[in-house]
Amino acid sequence: MEYKDYYKILGVSRNASEDEIKKAYRKLAMQYHPDRNPGDKAAEEKFKDVNEAYEVLSDPAKRARYDQLGESYTTWQRQGRPGSFNWEEWFTRAPGGTRVEYVDIGDLGDMFGGSGFSEFFRSIFGGMGPAQTSQYTSTRTARRPQAYEQPVTISFIEAYRGTQRLIQVNGRQLEVKIPAGAKDGTKVRVAGAGPAGPDGRPADLYLVISVAPDPRFERKGDNLHSEITVDLYTAVLGGQVTVPTPGGDVVLTIPPGTQPGQNFRLAGRGMPRLRDPQSRGDLYVRARVQTPRNLTPEQRALFEQLRSLSER
Repeated sequence: MEYKDYYKILGVSRNASEDEIKKAYRKLAMQYHPDRNPGDKAAEEKFKDVNEAYEVLSDPAKRARYDQLGESYTTWQRQGRPGSFNWEEWFTRAPGGTRVEYVDIGDLGDMFGGSGFSEFFRSIFGGMGPAQTSQYTSTRTARRPQAYEQPVTISFIEAYRGTQRLIQVNGRQLEVKIPAGAKDGTKVRVAGAGPAGPDGRPADLYLVISVAPDPRFERKGDNLHSEITVDLYTAVLGGQVTVPTPGGDVVLTIPPGTQPGQNFRLAGRGMPRLRDPQSRGDLYVRARVQTPRNLTPEQRALFEQLRSLSER
């Protein structure tokens, strides 16, 4: 089995902060997102690797376990011992050496068209799941987790409109609706979609949502922020400009004397509120005034005349 260098995949150092890891993930997820690279298998594989790396490095428990594995693997490489690395030491073993019986959740990745985790991830972290937990108990008290989590990435527009995913569960095809307003960390519960527990009842499956960035909008809660370019004449004299919003273009009236960096609030043009989709946040648009670069002699003369008038 091949060792996967998650730090190298995200292009960050091994002591990178949470913010650095998240920033790197967002940049790469946007670059390799399937919506931006339709039919590109290489980009699809990159996108899977980036999501898998972020799943590990964004979870303190998984990252600590991965770092321990990395140290052991690096030491083995340096020593140049014959034979292969002892992966068995790391299979389904919790930190601290406690042996735990896990159900391999890797097969759940097949529900998403083969977009699940790699063999490396399933072997090393299959028992931990994406639950962001560091609590481990012996097999006498807990043989199976009570719920399973599966990361799912959706586009920004899918988060705005709401979307769905088709999954295969125990021979059945289920359509899971992801509500409008979903954000990073939103969990969608699919009751009884996980493997059966010791009592014979199936566990629940949670889809953990990650929203791919959109270069046009910055999201802060339910509010959005963007920029528009306003030509100098419109900024000075006033006029109208077309502003893109997630729900479609709208016309914004620019008042005379608009200053560079001035913000305009478009009420109700932000993201739907998760628990109240009929209500929406706002869109804040920042004006970027564009100064003309190449003036004709006549235009230059007029500007000079304007300057002389303003100096009187």
